[in-house]
Amino acid sequence: MEARWVVRPGPPLSGCVRVSGATKNAGLKQMAAALLVPGVTVLRNIPPVADLDVMIDLLRAIGAEVEWGGPEELRIDATGPLWPEAPYELVSRMRASINVLGPLLARCGEARVAMPGGDNIGSRKLDMHFRGLEAMGAELEVVHGFIEARTNVLAGARVVLEFPSVGATENLLTAAVLAKGQTVIENAAREPEITDLAAFLNRTGARVIGAGTSTIEVEGVDELVPVESELMGDRVEAGTLLMACGMAGGEISVEGTRLEHLEMVVLKLAEMGMRVSPTPDGLWARAEGRLDAVDVATLPYPGFPTDFMPMAVSVLSVADGTAIVTENVFDNRFTFVDELNRMGADVRTEGRHAVVRGVPRLSGAPVRALDVRAGAALVLAGLAADGETTVFDCHHVARGYVDLPGKLRALGADVEAVPAG
Repeated sequence: MEARWVVRPGPPLSGCVRVSGATKNAGLKQMAAALLVPGVTVLRNIPPVADLDVMIDLLRAIGAEVEWGGPEELRIDATGPLWPEAPYELVSRMRASINVLGPLLARCGEARVAMPGGDNIGSRKLDMHFRGLEAMGAELEVVHGFIEARTNVLAGARVVLEFPSVGATENLLTAAVLAKGQTVIENAAREPEITDLAAFLNRTGARVIGAGTSTIEVEGVDELVPVESELMGDRVEAGTLLMACGMAGGEISVEGTRLEHLEMVVLKLAEMGMRVSPTPDGLWARAEGRLDAVDVATLPYPGFPTDFMPMAVSVLSVADGTAIVTENVFDNRFTFVDELNRMGADVRTEGRHAVVRGVPRLSGAPVRALDVRAGAALVLAGLAADGETTVFDCHHVARGYVDLPGKLRALGADVEAVPAG
């Protein structure tokens, strides 16, 4: 039987909860970057999510030794020789596996990486990864479903991304730290996770400046040294909890996050009628009554993040008025709307746009989580639904969240995780 979560309506949320470390969006990328460093890298505040198991298996297949050093502490030993191949059975399960391409090229001079899998949310082509690495002197081709890359020496280059792709920025950044000379990445992604990755690399001895801006400059070094590092808090989990408050009402505090990581999300929630303020260690939020509808358009950071779009649609589905939601990043992210409409929502989609007409209340129903964030959106919808909502296929949600039902229960929500069996 499938794992499922059961959500029942309850009182307004209240209390304080601390967000987990950003394993999915920051930790997996720093694990891949640890392949650059001969020695033992220690990552802390890296809680287990389903995708973490895949990355651990992948690093072990490449030749690194990976062990738990304590609760939420991972030790990665990349001292020995590496086998620069990422097998299909692992890469096909997780998009972040492509992040080993840059480090393997820089460390080994070659890489053979299966074409990646992950959430079915639209095309995410690798053209920018390829063009950037080719500008640095690599030769790449796709043979029988594998990316085969090789280089005699990586050399610094100026690379202009046609779109501020997070994955391409990460791969080029990790390749550039051991390249000869200076690499400049223009139109780079600006997400906080990029800044966190650059800070990790700088602690190992890399020379990276400009992370968090659209221009990143990297001066290549000959070698890196192992370090101990701690992950940033998970801003997507923090935003999910803020939106849960918007759905159920109430007053909550979310610790372990920062306002500057969620400014556009907080701005939109404030436009809807929520009150959100920074605290010394996070954010405070209050929602009273029905929120107001506002239009939302996703954009690369610092715009409204695409990861929050499904949850925004859930919030707007019970808001007062009509809103237009535009998805500018991925081309297949509205597939969850049919599930939300099963709960009585009034959402109609056309291409990259959705028209959301708010209803006073949703109706509990059995629904399926189609990907990480869509599943979270349906859980939030259950907080504003009469009767019982059962969300199936919650293994998708577990790929990116650490015990989301437990975090919501800590705030007073009635969410039960029913294990498979």
